[in-house]
Amino acid sequence: MTATAPRPRPSRKGQPSRTGQPSRTGQPSRTGQPSRTGRPSPIRRPSPIRRPFAAVALLAALFSLVSGLLLAGAGPAAAHAALTGSDPQDGAVVATAPKEVTLTFSEAIAVGDGSIRVLDPSSKRADTGVEPKDLSDGSTVRYGVELLPGLPDGTYTVAWQAISADSHPISGAFTFSIGAPSETAVALPSEEVGGGAVGAVYGIARYIAYAGFVLLVGGAAFVLGCWPRGATARPMQRLVVRGWITLTAATLAMLLLRNPYTGSGKFADAFDLTGLQAVLDTKPGAALVSRLLLLGAAALFIAVLFGTYARREDAVEKRDLTFGLAVGGGVVAAGIAATWAMSEHASTGIQAGIAMPVDVLHLLAVAAWLGGLVALLVALYRTPDIGSEAVRRFSRVAFGSVLVLAATGIYQSWRQVGSWSALTGTRYGQLLIVKVALIVLLLAVAWFSRRWTGRLTDAATASGASVASEPSERAAETVKTADDVAPERAAQLARQQAALAATEKKRVRDADAERSGLRRSVLAEAAIAVVLLAVTTVLTSTEPGRTEEEAKGASTAATAPAPSGPVNLSMPFDTGGRSGKGTVRMDIDPGRSGANELHVWIDGSDGKPMDVPELKVALTLEAQEIGPLPVAPDRLAEGHWSASNVQIPMAGEWKVDVTVRTSDIDQVTVDKTVKIG
Repeated sequence: MTATAPRPRPSRKGQPSRTGQPSRTGQPSRTGQPSRTGRPSPIRRPSPIRRPFAAVALLAALFSLVSGLLLAGAGPAAAHAALTGSDPQDGAVVATAPKEVTLTFSEAIAVGDGSIRVLDPSSKRADTGVEPKDLSDGSTVRYGVELLPGLPDGTYTVAWQAISADSHPISGAFTFSIGAPSETAVALPSEEVGGGAVGAVYGIARYIAYAGFVLLVGGAAFVLGCWPRGATARPMQRLVVRGWITLTAATLAMLLLRNPYTGSGKFADAFDLTGLQAVLDTKPGAALVSRLLLLGAAALFIAVLFGTYARREDAVEKRDLTFGLAVGGGVVAAGIAATWAMSEHASTGIQAGIAMPVDVLHLLAVAAWLGGLVALLVALYRTPDIGSEAVRRFSRVAFGSVLVLAATGIYQSWRQVGSWSALTGTRYGQLLIVKVALIVLLLAVAWFSRRWTGRLTDAATASGASVASEPSERAAETVKTADDVAPERAAQLARQQAALAATEKKRVRDADAERSGLRRSVLAEAAIAVVLLAVTTVLTSTEPGRTEEEAKGASTAATAPAPSGPVNLSMPFDTGGRSGKGTVRMDIDPGRSGANELHVWIDGSDGKPMDVPELKVALTLEAQEIGPLPVAPDRLAEGHWSASNVQIPMAGEWKVDVTVRTSDIDQVTVDKTVKIG
């Protein structure tokens, strides 16, 4: 005989029992059913929050670690414009005080009052104190300041500070001497401009701004182009909104810190209204303000995307709205990317007109790939509804982004590096090699992700729905039974059963091997992408290899020791009078910049020493508009003249003029150009 189950009956208080029927207390038990104590027992299920939060925390820690290591190896100020020459040169000794001091740079700079200061040995200003004059000619960038008249002999210090065309502050100092070197009391700041705590915080804000841009643009593009149903998912909404908040906060911080970053280095100057106004008049300041305005338009885009678009049901209307959002969002995203292109590397150097739109495309491709990767990671961990079609769509978007990155990256590398020696011998080139290696590694991991994507099906989701249907049916049946007893308790039970159904659905989905494998490979991609983003942002604050090599070449040419050895000249002359023909022989020893000994011999037409009543010598460096520098030699013997401590300020092609007078009315000047130094 078969035993029959007892007919369910209400308990004392009409609430569900352990078997799904009314219990004494009406509260859920550990299995999701009522317990005896009257308190809800915890439902033992995997947390949908713990793992993604741990993954995000791990990625953030990885980003901080890599950024810190890269920053530790970077200098306090990234000098993208370099000093390539000066007049007088560093360490030069000039016979007389020059009228002005000029500095030549590798690229355009922004200067103001006090950008170039000349200090005498007692640390007092030796220049007129006015704004430097722009002496640029064609591709040569040169600025100069006038000196005060009647400067005494001694060592003078030239200290300069400016803003490079790619928004980074630069500074430096060198010395020259008038007459002879002397001791100097000038004390220059030990910390370079753009360094210190302000420089570190400003650099962090730059990195955070890039990360916010990637999350904002990449997350929105993922929702709009790959997974439209994700517009209703709270995790995706939070991701995009947090990207917008991050980028906005970082931009505001950079705008406030811009004045102390390029000037005093004090946080208190961040709220100096005069300094803030000066920042707004510069190209970087205008770019930051433009970014804030565009972020206002981005906020409207986000409101429509997660509001009207998410609620739209009609297919035709949603398709039209998708097109409008794609066009509008693309324009805003390109505008935000342009705020970097118009104020950093792309805005200066060769082919700037081509480099800026290429840089915009590069940034958009980075955001679509890396930001979409983070969005996919969040969707796989936090939402149960993403299907295989959305993953395949992102795979196609990522492939297109990689193609754009490859094309634009090759062009940017050629433009910023320029030679194989700069690729291996400069910090920029070495970082670029690291970046390329990370991209190759990321593509290798992405290959495994594509394999998992090919195996992925929506069977797990369907299975989850099937498994979850049984608790739902039991919940509906229970609700019907409880409706006769207590409608409020029935609603509570229905919510409880819905939570159980969602948990069961997630458990079945997580058990899908293909989906789990995809989550792991995407997490690995995201980890590599974090390191890649850190390297990329450091690259933007590193002096390009092409510029660094040019600056090194100019510096080497300027400071290379001149070969020692006397310069020998021989120049025939004819004053036109009686016995007016002869030859001037001259020795300049050691024949380089600095102090030299000058000897002149006058030979007559018969080759014997010739005595003349007067002899004068002058030196002129026409290329640098120096001179003529007069030299008054003394007569040592018949036909032999000499001058000691003849100061030649710099190496170059010097024209030597010799004036010979053979009588009261007979005189001639002969000249010859010779390389000295």
